[in-house]
Amino acid sequence: MATSHPEYHNETTATEVANAFAGNIHGKNVVITGVGPDSLGEALALAIGRQQPANLILASRTEIKVKKVVKKVREETPSLQIHVIVLNLASQKSIKLAASKIQVLVDRIDVLINNAGMMTLERESTEEGIEIQFGTNHIGHFLFTNLLMTQLKNAAKASEPGSTRIVNVTSAGHRLSPIRFHDYNFEGKEVPLDERPPDNLPSMFSSTSNGYNGWLAYGQSKAANILFTVHLTNSLKSAGIISYSVHPGSIWTGLSRSLDDIGNETMSKTSNVWKSLDQGAATMMVAAFDPALSVVSNPSNIYLSDCQLAQPAPHVLKEETAERLFHLSEELVGMKFYL
Repeated sequence: MATSHPEYHNETTATEVANAFAGNIHGKNVVITGVGPDSLGEALALAIGRQQPANLILASRTEIKVKKVVKKVREETPSLQIHVIVLNLASQKSIKLAASKIQVLVDRIDVLINNAGMMTLERESTEEGIEIQFGTNHIGHFLFTNLLMTQLKNAAKASEPGSTRIVNVTSAGHRLSPIRFHDYNFEGKEVPLDERPPDNLPSMFSSTSNGYNGWLAYGQSKAANILFTVHLTNSLKSAGIISYSVHPGSIWTGLSRSLDDIGNETMSKTSNVWKSLDQGAATMMVAAFDPALSVVSNPSNIYLSDCQLAQPAPHVLKEETAERLFHLSEELVGMKFYL
């Protein structure tokens, strides 16, 4: 299994990918979370918008920020149908309201890009008391995606198998931590060996203060993004829906806005290659629209980096772990979902 363009790499841009797959974007209904100025969400909206999707639905916590992006997109494509949705992924009430508004707007969703994300080194919680990185990056998107499942299935019924896609943005940071089922809130509870971080991590990535380490919590949330992808594809490919998880690369975005000087210095050392926003959004575009990715033969083919299929850490590919996370997520949102 390979992408349509094996020549794409870390410098490929979302604009290039959109031009290559223009026919796969035109007339589609696309939902993007995490849209604000100077963000990956903005780069996605601009690249997709130029190819005339039927509806571009842009969701973010701050309405005024999304509207700044809408203005930019409309300057290039004035006739485009763009809808703004307020979505706070740290509030299940907000997620349910946002999903209900989208359900009224469209009866099908061809592509859902769960791009929003956050990172913090300080302990915070969602409105429901869930550790905020796990609660926002995974649980929030878990609930949002499942509430839009009817629209996704409607699109799949009317489309070529595998062209309906759910893209979950993860990070190479998923390698920092498996899912801590015994202590997902980082409350200092004892966890078994298979839920602990790798032994070879620098101390700043593995030490905890009052049970909390922001880097590990971020890693857990990013591992959850891939495991959610595994479960979605296993459960939905028979319905014609495929899910991919994407590491966009190293990009300076608002993701790091809550880091202190030491955190930013640490972040700066995690990569020798830093991408522009247009380059950072490229791999998501491949995952969302490349027709060569319409079939997944096994769970190890659901992760992309630098516009190509790549191999994530083994702990995010176990189907039994993915199913266990799905059930834990149901418990944390108080709802059952039957895919």
